[in-house]
Amino acid sequence: MSALPLKPGAEAIEAKGWLPAHKWLLMRRTSQLGILLAFLVGPWLDLWIVKGNLNYSYTLGVLPLSDPYLLLQALVAGQVPEKLALIGVAIVIGFYLIVGGRGYCSWVCPVNLVTDLANWLRAHLGLKGGAHLTRATRYWVLAMTLIVAAATGTLAWEMINPVSILHRGLIFGLGFAWMVILTVFLFDLFVMRHGWCGHLCPVGAFYSLIGKFSAMRVVLPQREACNDCMDCYAVCPEQQVIRPALKAIDGTAPIILDSACTNCGRCIDVCSKDVFAFGARFNHAAPIPK
Repeated sequence: MSALPLKPGAEAIEAKGWLPAHKWLLMRRTSQLGILLAFLVGPWLDLWIVKGNLNYSYTLGVLPLSDPYLLLQALVAGQVPEKLALIGVAIVIGFYLIVGGRGYCSWVCPVNLVTDLANWLRAHLGLKGGAHLTRATRYWVLAMTLIVAAATGTLAWEMINPVSILHRGLIFGLGFAWMVILTVFLFDLFVMRHGWCGHLCPVGAFYSLIGKFSAMRVVLPQREACNDCMDCYAVCPEQQVIRPALKAIDGTAPIILDSACTNCGRCIDVCSKDVFAFGARFNHAAPIPK
């Protein structure tokens, strides 16, 4: 009788211990939940650390932050943003040019908690297969949201955007929001692995465009130590970004430059050989120490 396959990350836990093998996952969850709580303690406890929502917020009464995707929708809809909103957009774009555009998806977006739960449950139930959509579909959805905004003169997408709906729902009561979020959850669970975030979400598509130029990347300082355990592929929400850098396809340097990478750090966590690390795109030989 052949031995049962080890769960992804089992070798890393044995080699590094449980905590180091979940370091970036725990930091991500702390970030996501901490950001949510910063917004929620205001209306819940009258402790206003942050006022607003993920589209526009004012932190400690001094720091404006604005979603550049929302600003783009407003511009094509013919709306003129206020000066403070433009400042907030500049701050956000500058931040994600450093840490990685799709870092928003894995470190900030509350819907990621829902889709990650669906993916975890899908794996534990052994659900395979499903629908097929090219990952480029999300860019077509992004384009459609802008076309609709231009045609209607409104921020139409924000009425059904799961990110906005979930955030508003947590503050003001879920109402219709639970149906939208449940649909996303069931879609990822039964229809397609990482279906929403990886194939359809225009928010992630937009931030991936910023991610093309971001400084922080996943680098591979120990690429030659790879033992082909495939754990990194098993946990990565954007599996296609790993192979070129890991296998030096067409002479690719040991650094993941694909803008679809979410900088979630799970490949770093589950690798028992420390093949992966965070580092700068300009000096991939000098990763951030673990």
